[in-house]
Amino acid sequence: MTTLSPSGGDGGARRQVAVIAVAVAVLVASIGLVATSVPFGTDDGRASTTPLDATHRLDRLHAAGVTGANVSVGVVGVTGFDPGDASLEGRVTDSRSFAAGETIRNGGQNDHGTAAASLVARTAPDADLYLASFDTAEGFRDAVAWLVDSDVDVIVAPVSFYGKVGDGSSAVARVADRTADRGVAFVAPVGNLGRGHWRDRFAPNRRGTHRFEGGLRNYLVGDSRRLALWLSWDDCESCEFSMELYRSDGTDARLVARSRPYAGDATPNERIVARIDPQATYYYAVRGSRNATGTPLEVSSPTHGFQFRERAGSVVAPATADDALAVGAYDAKRERVEPFSSAGPVAGDRPGVDVIAPDRLRAASEPGGLVGSSAAAPYVAGVVALVLDANPALEPGAVETLLERTAFDAGRPGTDPVAGHGLVAPERAVERGRNATA
Repeated sequence: MTTLSPSGGDGGARRQVAVIAVAVAVLVASIGLVATSVPFGTDDGRASTTPLDATHRLDRLHAAGVTGANVSVGVVGVTGFDPGDASLEGRVTDSRSFAAGETIRNGGQNDHGTAAASLVARTAPDADLYLASFDTAEGFRDAVAWLVDSDVDVIVAPVSFYGKVGDGSSAVARVADRTADRGVAFVAPVGNLGRGHWRDRFAPNRRGTHRFEGGLRNYLVGDSRRLALWLSWDDCESCEFSMELYRSDGTDARLVARSRPYAGDATPNERIVARIDPQATYYYAVRGSRNATGTPLEVSSPTHGFQFRERAGSVVAPATADDALAVGAYDAKRERVEPFSSAGPVAGDRPGVDVIAPDRLRAASEPGGLVGSSAAAPYVAGVVALVLDANPALEPGAVETLLERTAFDAGRPGTDPVAGHGLVAPERAVERGRNATA
């Protein structure tokens, strides 16, 4: 894999959200998807009785002087940033681009990055911001390294790399682990694949086409004009796999695109990036060599939902890292985990989601609210800054534990792969953090 993506949105309302699919070296025209609609479908979230004012109204903390002063937060974004935006005025200490031939402003295509940074600024209004943009996995690594060398206290990466192995062993996940080892809290969104993720073992018919539980076709759900599909599989040197995208018109089906190997990383995967008619019906089929029977497969899409899907195991790198603070999206208005928010487990025994936090928050360039887990993650990064303002001695692991132990259960008691430990509660976390030990 390698695709970076900000987040999704409310499928039922078919909102447009800035989802940047960076097939690890693809931006806007040449890289991925921008302003794509989030998948929609049947909601499987549970209602919550959580007191919402305690989670997303921060005025009392700010009025008490807990504002993130003397704390620095690094924001890593694939779309770049506008440091001159009113929401960031006087807040940016330094910025740098790690994308070839681009400045931090990314030619003006920076709405998502600017919005994410503004959420940190609103949550922790006196924290110093460092902004870093990139367009490749190597650029991501270098951007994070620069932020660590700049001695920031918190790093938030509101991006997702699709097509990577989901056990936390990918190179981008290891970047998050190394960052935490250096004493810097690393916050990442879990992704928005709750409706656009499928996995199973390859079960071909005689022609080598995979048999889904309902046939040879997996229909797409969504109204975006841009489509991104990633196919990945466990390492199998002699195995061959591919995807085919079809447009279905009644009894006829027309081949639209075939997947191509993605050469941007060492992970065995293929992808389809295409422009489609949102009024038409599409499905994909998976084909493979006979010797590949039984090989674990995974298909994901940041732009569309699937007829046959599995939410479990859909957390996306770098949130798959063991030491990342992995954040899922919570719809405070409907009081439920967003149906599109990715879920664990990761590597079999980890929940994959540490906490959830509100999305649909007012942000720069997104007056209707930034939707998705890449809106929830910057909010949590701001909360981490508030906790460190109250107690600068806390290490990343201690801060994560603090947020987990003070979270509301959000209608899902205990720890589970969808909501993690529950809904972040800033006031409770700060109060508990004042006297906590590192």
